[in-house]
Amino acid sequence: MFFAGQLAIRLALTIVGVRIRVNGAEHIQTGRAAVYAFNHSSNLEPPIAFVVLRRLFPMLRVLYKAELRKLPVLVWVFDAAGFVPVQRQNREQSLPAVDKAVDALKAGASFLIFPEGTRSRTGELLPFKKGGVIMALRAEAPVVPVAITGARAAMHRGSPVIHPVTVEVSFCPPIETKGRTFAERDELVEQVRSAIASKL
Repeated sequence: MFFAGQLAIRLALTIVGVRIRVNGAEHIQTGRAAVYAFNHSSNLEPPIAFVVLRRLFPMLRVLYKAELRKLPVLVWVFDAAGFVPVQRQNREQSLPAVDKAVDALKAGASFLIFPEGTRSRTGELLPFKKGGVIMALRAEAPVVPVAITGARAAMHRGSPVIHPVTVEVSFCPPIETKGRTFAERDELVEQVRSAIASKL
């Protein structure tokens, strides 16, 4: 399923003229679980993130908005792949979801997250949610900041039209969490956000 999905995405991106240039691919942690934190300003970023992390299949999971479970077929795919839904405004649901993600990280699965929680309307980085950093801390897994540039120019918010562009994906060095405490979560969030901002 993973391989068929990423091949379909790569073919679709090629057809519409979207090219992907990857920098810092050596920072992809193929030998251990990690949390990959991407910026988000376009609908194209999730499929692009999925494609550039293809070497992690089948041990790749996604932390996604629970609202997407309303989509009939997609929800079956998400469940089959072990993706974890989070209700951002529901603490009673979000805590068990983070627990589930931590267990998956400890079992060797990596996670793809969008810590802004929603698409930026301007392209400027929004404040980051802490959930991704908290689950990385609890699992003692590194966080790899990843910056995507160019996707917003390819597909504007609210428009179905995709313009041919070259999208650049820059992987930053991993930020280690082992030995760090829960009290450092805000500092870690700022480190991740600053690393992504430096590449935009």
